[in-house]
Amino acid sequence: MATEQELSDFLKSVEKRAFKRTVYHVRDEDAALDIVQDSMMKLAEHYGDKPPAELPLLFQRILSNSTLDWFRRQKTRNALFSNMSDFESPDGDGDFDLLEAFAGASDSQQIESAEDSTRRAEILREIELQIQALPNRQREAFLMRYWEEMDVAETAAAMGCSEGSVKTHCSRAVQALAKALRARGILP
Repeated sequence: MATEQELSDFLKSVEKRAFKRTVYHVRDEDAALDIVQDSMMKLAEHYGDKPPAELPLLFQRILSNSTLDWFRRQKTRNALFSNMSDFESPDGDGDFDLLEAFAGASDSQQIESAEDSTRRAEILREIELQIQALPNRQREAFLMRYWEEMDVAETAAAMGCSEGSVKTHCSRAVQALAKALRARGILP
């Protein structure tokens, strides 16, 4: 069973990687911080008595589920509510014109940056879809190794498999992603 110090050390060791991963998913630093903190609290409250070797995988599962819960809440909230305050001017005087807010910019540099931003968002969305399409073990190994920057031994321990399996899963994931992204014209 994990001691308080072991649990604390584990949480300190995964804090930054978990935050980076969550920011990548939700694209909102405040929400990501809340999700990571809630995940850490759930781990401490419900699984603090587990052996230290089980904590990485438990935490990854809790973090994934908390992130999915956040997306579900956002989808529901966005479907039900449209806040008129979202359209207010930055100075917050409460006076806004909807047509002016949606008129768009007239100079070409802003239009190009909006186009680049949209293209980048589409590419990221496609990459995320391709990552989601990977088999579970490949996706898990890929995210732990390349997004969370865990080494092979840490990933193997968290996944409960051999280091060779981690390398195989990662290699297959990279090959599948490269093939899919080339087919969609994202990679040369």
